[in-house]
Amino acid sequence: MLTALVAFVALGQTINDPLLGGLARPLQGRSMRETSTFRAGPDGKYLRTAPPTGDLKEHSNWDNFRVAPGATHVLMDRQGPGVITHLWMTFLGPEPQDWAKQGSANHQEMLLRIYWDGQEKPAVEAPVGDFFANCFGKRSQVISLPVVVEDGDSYNSFWRMPFRKSARVEIVNQSQKSINLLYYNIDWIKLDSLPRDTPYFHAQYRQEYPVQKGKDYTVLETTGKGHLVGVVLGVRSRSPSWFGEGDEKVEVDGQELMWGTGTEDYFLSAWGLKTTSTPYAGTPYFDQWGIVGGHTSAYRWHLNDPIVFQKSIKFAFEHWGWISPDENPDNRAMSWNEREDDFSSVAFWYQQGPSTFTARAPADRRLPSLERTVANQLAAHGTGAVRDQQLALYETPQRLYMPEKQEGAWIEVPFEVREREPLRLVLNMTTSYDFGTYQATLTQEGHPPVKIGGALDLFSEDVANREFHLLDFWPEPGKYTLRLECVGKNARSQGYYLGIESVRLRERRPRVKEMGWDKDKDWRKNPVLHG
Repeated sequence: MLTALVAFVALGQTINDPLLGGLARPLQGRSMRETSTFRAGPDGKYLRTAPPTGDLKEHSNWDNFRVAPGATHVLMDRQGPGVITHLWMTFLGPEPQDWAKQGSANHQEMLLRIYWDGQEKPAVEAPVGDFFANCFGKRSQVISLPVVVEDGDSYNSFWRMPFRKSARVEIVNQSQKSINLLYYNIDWIKLDSLPRDTPYFHAQYRQEYPVQKGKDYTVLETTGKGHLVGVVLGVRSRSPSWFGEGDEKVEVDGQELMWGTGTEDYFLSAWGLKTTSTPYAGTPYFDQWGIVGGHTSAYRWHLNDPIVFQKSIKFAFEHWGWISPDENPDNRAMSWNEREDDFSSVAFWYQQGPSTFTARAPADRRLPSLERTVANQLAAHGTGAVRDQQLALYETPQRLYMPEKQEGAWIEVPFEVREREPLRLVLNMTTSYDFGTYQATLTQEGHPPVKIGGALDLFSEDVANREFHLLDFWPEPGKYTLRLECVGKNARSQGYYLGIESVRLRERRPRVKEMGWDKDKDWRKNPVLHG
């Protein structure tokens, strides 16, 4: 009986933890909110210190902000003690639209910073997207306990963030475009006091493009007392096949080494990753398995299993996995190769006092281009009209080819190779409900055409982007033509259309050239695609 009473009293001393069983307890403090709602000053313009405007005029609904390139917008600047309980925001996506003809900043280019108690260094510093488990500037749905991104555009955080003296929340626009239609609400509770040992919430971003050879990728390294509560990891693959054989390695207090069994295992999956979202772990974005340039965005929340440290913690991932034979010193495919992919991450943790984490989020977080050549102009086409079409999927227009039937339906895209080097031939295509099935052939000037891969089914129920990887080769310098010829359509498709954004020649890792296993192989006689 005494043990139960002690447990109940201890529970009541936590910082207003009202989930489920705690809802019947009296709670401390008074609820407050910071919001983008319109507040009119004496001149009718926005004034932060004015009360919210709630009249019948249309300007009462002007409850959003435009943040210019290079500008900082303050969402909250309040005195404590208190605890932030919920943060919600939304804004326009990067694609051009009526509200923003030239497009908008994407969430990778927006930097979220939160400062506790007037500290010079932010305790939270991460791209808005990555903070909400959306890496690479791509918008994806997340349905988890502490983070919810409903429909990929409504950003919610339920991390509890206590502060003693003050809290300042801001967004820095590091894009060349404006943040448009920024709406937000920050819910917090004003308290009379906080327990002396209350830890501060931290979230910090790192990136390595690519990861460093011979060195594990560090997600978090700090000294002090605290507990790790989450990790977001973004990986852009630069080699074929599977990147995720690397283990997580956690050094606690400089003594104990917690060693995992593989990257997908850490994210509570098995035998690879796929798109999913659960309360504790998920993969919001996973475009294709095993391709050069594939993207994986994954999260893992340690809500029931925080990693506790008394003096220090270092959390790192190995970057080992499968690669193709032409990148292996023994010219064979195997599971244990050090890979050279692009990594980015956010670590989430609580810590008493300031952290000693030293990395700062660089202003340039966009992934470097892997493309040697991008060709997007049609040289010729068969029966049917062609027009440019701007889709939200792409920054530039796609070519939409609209034949009415299979017979006589084809397109050709020319490109030029200037240097002999290992490359991957990739088609960046649109799939849709009325698209056909096409066969690719490749012709070098002065040579007969070569059939490349199988037929490409461009049908999908919704309009989507997909890369089709066709060939790994060492092309001779010269002029080439990629031809796509209609060979039918999916039984569910309503037509024979085709949408193409570009033909791309994508670089392979430098070690492919150094090893040169396929340099003297004739791609015309034996077209190869490493997977």
